[in-house]
Amino acid sequence: MPTWRKSSYSDAGGQNCVELGDLEAGVIGVRDSKAPDAGHLTIAADELGLLLRRVRRDETGPGGR
Repeated sequence: MPTWRKSSYSDAGGQNCVELGDLEAGVIGVRDSKAPDAGHLTIAADELGLLLRRVRRDETGPGGR
């Protein structure tokens, strides 16, 4: 069973809460902490790192690289 941890970017009001969990070696789960039984997305750890770098550089919307 994975240990889930809330993102440091989740807001204090509990409206925008994302949790990450180590599912197995190199695989991360991403879920909504308000609905933990609704399931989770699964992403490779290196791909999650790439996604987060792109989000920080604002490259995820239309016109992004």
